[in-house]
Amino acid sequence: MNNGTHYRTCHLCEAMCGVAIDVRDGRITRIRGDEQDPLSRGHICPKAVALQDLHQDPERLRTPIRRTDKGWQPITWDDAFDLAAQRLDAIRRQHGRNSLGVYLGNPNVHNHGAMIAMTPFLRALGTRNRFSATSNDQLPHMLASLEMFGHQILLPIPDLDHTDVLICIGANPVASNGSLMTVPDIRRRLNALRERGGKLVVIDPRRTETGQRADEFHFIRPGTDALLLMAMVHTLFAENRVEPGPVEPLLRDLELLRLAALPYAPEAVAAHTGLAADSIRGLARQLAGTRKAALYSRMGTSTQAFGGLATWLVYCLNILTGKLDAVGGVRFTQPAIDLVALGALAGQNGHFDTRRSRVRGLPEFSGEYPASTMADEMLTPGDGQIRAFVTVAGNPVLSSPNGRRLEQALEGLEFMVSVDYYLNETSRHADLILPPTTALERSHYDLIFSLFAIRNVAKFSDPLFPPAPDQRHDWQILLELAHRLETRRAGGRLPLRSELGWRAFKRLGPDPLLDLLLRTGPYGTAPGRLRPLVQPAVDLILDLLPERHPLHGLAMLSPVNRRWQALPKGLSLTALRDHPHGVDLGSLQATLPERLFTRDGRIHLAPRRYLRDVERLYSLLATPPTDDLRVIGRRHVRSNNSWLHNSRRLVKGKDRCTLMIHPQDAARLGLQTGDPAQVSSGERHIVLPVEVTGDIMPGVVSIPHGWGHNRPGTEQTVAAAHAGASLNDLLSDEAVDPLSGTSVLNGQPVTVKVWLPARQRQPA
Repeated sequence: MNNGTHYRTCHLCEAMCGVAIDVRDGRITRIRGDEQDPLSRGHICPKAVALQDLHQDPERLRTPIRRTDKGWQPITWDDAFDLAAQRLDAIRRQHGRNSLGVYLGNPNVHNHGAMIAMTPFLRALGTRNRFSATSNDQLPHMLASLEMFGHQILLPIPDLDHTDVLICIGANPVASNGSLMTVPDIRRRLNALRERGGKLVVIDPRRTETGQRADEFHFIRPGTDALLLMAMVHTLFAENRVEPGPVEPLLRDLELLRLAALPYAPEAVAAHTGLAADSIRGLARQLAGTRKAALYSRMGTSTQAFGGLATWLVYCLNILTGKLDAVGGVRFTQPAIDLVALGALAGQNGHFDTRRSRVRGLPEFSGEYPASTMADEMLTPGDGQIRAFVTVAGNPVLSSPNGRRLEQALEGLEFMVSVDYYLNETSRHADLILPPTTALERSHYDLIFSLFAIRNVAKFSDPLFPPAPDQRHDWQILLELAHRLETRRAGGRLPLRSELGWRAFKRLGPDPLLDLLLRTGPYGTAPGRLRPLVQPAVDLILDLLPERHPLHGLAMLSPVNRRWQALPKGLSLTALRDHPHGVDLGSLQATLPERLFTRDGRIHLAPRRYLRDVERLYSLLATPPTDDLRVIGRRHVRSNNSWLHNSRRLVKGKDRCTLMIHPQDAARLGLQTGDPAQVSSGERHIVLPVEVTGDIMPGVVSIPHGWGHNRPGTEQTVAAAHAGASLNDLLSDEAVDPLSGTSVLNGQPVTVKVWLPARQRQPA
């Protein structure tokens, strides 16, 4: 790689910040924000500088290793692929296809190569026992989008740069840089909102980093968000403030939603939520009475006992107040590579509850079972018990509830493979670890997060460093495993046509497919002089063929579709290489009704599965509030789940893995800042230092997500020196939202007491 400055997109979170990386003699000398990036405009957070640490980490694995009686030993790639395919195939033949299991971590969606190779890999595994980080994260948003708009990744995104009131509930974008709202430099954008006379409102059990910048802040008791949101819906109907605007003709079941909200007057929910009735009405009136406003929710509303209902109600409130598809409200993106339309064209809109998990009967979502039941499926004997497991870029021991039980389950497997470049808390249980290249050694294009950006942008980066001859990209690893598994299933030899296809894919890689998708998308390369011939054909297809016809879908994606004539053209991989800072494709625009994918082309306001779950919400309303301590998670801008803690620059400074507790609760329990506290849930316990703060609601404690690097057998010395405690060692994996199957990571009851070392404890 030549010396100089190279421009890329940081892949460490959803913000898609542009970075400028200076290289000299094959080493990174500086990383800074790319001031010419059209989305981030020079902003980066501390994580971006740690790209250097990840790339140069001496503890990063670079060649495959195998567990032996003498410890971990290197193994060649060819032998590693043979071992993995032979053992997985043998277990599948002996115990059936569902004896294999697979877990996909969220770094996969930051990696277009892994995403493209994942489909043939999962097809080759052939198992129904699939899991991912989705059910520990954003599943309620995807379910609401599927049920209401007809596609699981058609998510409404706040038009943040044009809104005048942003209401955040259960979201902390200042720490997360957005999340399902790709928005670099959120601080500057919130300042701009205030400068144009706007307002930020935050509702949360903790006065978060976002809450500290709010013009109006409300504490709310964990797990009661659905009650608050239903009371806001009630207020809109009771005060005749329902004005959906231009989307009103597209709505179904408005009256059913009104009836569902009848019992939830603000006075009825006030004691449960902790918000006064007048405050609840005020929130509804602000949303309804401000033309450019948006209601935004995230982890706090998703990963709780009523996560499905709460997320659905956020969508409903934006629709009822005329904010859907409106300037300054919430809008659908139109990315350069439109995975929404491509998925619909292939019949892959998403699906839910087509089958149930073997042990606990939890619903699948898009072919995956909830992560909370992984251990059940490994520990419970019977047909379909998981006996071999593959993890790809995931650390579920620290990121899924009841990590200790999952460890027990992993230890009992017959065989396990991890595609990971660290020996971490999960991969230490594997028999074989296959390490991929790092992000700076592969090309990069944001397939997924372009779908969630507050502006339509496109950016491609070639590899910054060439991989060593004995390294493999993750897409190469997945394709090779898939090829060898398919070959074994076929009896040792694939048909010639299939074999040629595999070889071509492995030789060309994912980037030529990216180029094809860019050229044929709405911003793609128009056919020049052939346009007068092509345009009438496209128009005829759109006019004559039904919307569900494949040719209609292809025409909709075409750069010559008359709907997209005002969009910039000429996009291709070559064009993006010629614009290394990226290309600005414009602000979010109105896209309805064409963007809907429901069978009847309408917005389903009151899907029946949500109405049925309202009965469970009413049971909560009918039960007197308790004074149990409830635990919530939290994020920090210097962390990214469990996998950036081996960077010294990110973990230095004061301890961030603390138990936040309100002064009233601390005084009652005899705790002071710095004291070690034992937090318990049933038989599960963790110990961590106390941080007494008025920024958390009385009756609530907070523990950060992603720590707990005190397991033996890992090789991450920096992380181990800043181990912290794992929130997920405390949480029960039995607690899920029964509507969606999402893990309950916020609102579980706990007890807290002063912790004393064993030698200081007095006998009973």
